Formats: sequence, structure tokens, C-alpha cells
Amino acid sequence: MKRILCAAFFLALAGTAQAQFGGIDLGRALDIGKKVVKGAEASRDLSTEEEIALGEAVTASFLGASPLHADANLQRYVNRVGRWLALHCDRPDLPWTFGVIDTETINAFAMPGGWVIVSSGLLKRLGSESDLAGVLAHEIAHVVKRHQITAIQSSAKGNLLTSIGKEVAADQIARRGGGAMAHQARTWAANAAADLIKDGVFLRPLDRSMEYEADELAVLIATRSGYDPYGLAAALQMLAQYKGDADGASVFSTHPPAADRLGELEKALEPMERYASQPRNERRFGQVVGVLR
Repeated sequence: MKRILCAAFFLALAGTAQAQFGGIDLGRALDIGKKVVKGAEASRDLSTEEEIALGEAVTASFLGASPLHADANLQRYVNRVGRWLALHCDRPDLPWTFGVIDTETINAFAMPGGWVIVSSGLLKRLGSESDLAGVLAHEIAHVVKRHQITAIQSSAKGNLLTSIGKEVAADQIARRGGGAMAHQARTWAANAAADLIKDGVFLRPLDRSMEYEADELAVLIATRSGYDPYGLAAALQMLAQYKGDADGASVFSTHPPAADRLGELEKALEPMERYASQPRNERRFGQVVGVLR
């Protein structure tokens, strides 16, 4: 039944990542001058609306420098896998959006609010859909646990959260009606995002405990979704054996060593062994991702 539901979902889900990410106004996100809302405490929790708006603006900044891959079928496929996984996490109602950027750099990262990006360089080195599911589920787990928000709040740049304020909380409502209110809401998010990108906050390593927690939750999400629970472990084994260059923007510079992650993940995989017969979907993955090889 799980496989039938998965297949039905894949067939029903329409649209490409280009269309979904196309809703982001790159020019406005990148060109608006800095404004700061006074009076909010840097340590306060962001509302879901604020989190989504910040994630949208940060994603816009990234895509301004790293364009999406041109293959629409590839974008659609990764989006379908990601959104199927997101249905089985604890925050399924976020506007989950997944995209592939066209770069040989090996990496995947998540933005607040449900924005997840994976590089074509990583995709081409994975062996199956379950490996991809494990990678995407790891990034989904970061969003579920709000790890990026926690990292910002605990960093020296925590006061940048004051740049979001009440105006950003109104973003999702305001944009439905358009007008000046929506423009102002996006302005605040864009300003905060520009500073976060400029200062490299989203390229710095998260705390090791957060990475290990995301790995453990990723196995659970992937297994709930009907995938072989060992997909993430397979992806980590590939990373552990990879001999290529490790530049400053790669997964090697922003995550603990793959061998360490595999060691921590071993205990979480033990109770999942009975689900090891769940599909890896190598053929379907190869048919789509083969364009990169």
C-alpha cells in the first residue's frame, strides 16, 4: 500500500522547481537597502510565517549566485521525492520546495521554512532514490528541528533576527493581497537574508549534535516514507570514500566527517533493520539522474 500511495503521489504532483522557485523575486531580495526593526529581542522565537519569509529571502540570495539546473525533469523528480518525504515529517504543512543547483560542488543544504537545495555534483554520485531520500530527509530534519534558526540565535549575528520583525510575520498574508504591505514585508526579510549571506552564517558548520540529530531523524523519515532505511548510510559511505577536491562550500566543510556520522548513525539503524527490504529504486533514479553522468 505504501508503494501504491507513493506512486500515486508522484503521478499527481505537478510543476517544476523552476516554477516554484520562480515565485521568489530575486531582484527585490538582492537589491533592497538595509533597514532594521527596533525593539524586538534577538533571542525571541520566530513565528512560522517569519521563518518561511526568511527562508525564501535567503534562498533567493543563494540562487542569485548559483542558478538551478536547466533539466526540468530532474527538478520535478527531486521535488517529488522531497515532498513525499516531507509528508512524513512533523511539519508537513510547510511550503516545502526542493531544487537542484548546477554545480559540481558536492553539497545539500536547507533554509528555514522548508527550502531545500541539493547540488548536481552530489546527485550524480548517489546510487539510488533511497540514497537521495536519505540526503533530502537529513535536510528536512534540520528544518523540522529549526536548527538554522537556533544557529543564528546562538551566533554573534543573532541580532539580525530583529531585522525580520512583525512586518515579516505578515508576509504570507500580505502577499495574497499584494500592494505596499507585501512589498514592505519582503523588504525586511530580504535585508536580514542579505546580511546572513554576506556574513556566511548559512555556510558555517552547524553544531555536531545537530548534524547527528538530523541524521537520526532522517532515517526515521525515509523509513516512514517507504524507503530503504540505509539510504543515508550509503550516501555517507560514498562521501567517506570520495577523493575529489573539498572546497569551502562543500559538504566536507560544513558537516562532520562522514566516517564519524556513520559511527553515530549505527545505533539508530539497528531497529530499522527489519525495513531493509523496502525499495531503493535504483532504476528510476538512474533514468532521471543519468543525464548528469
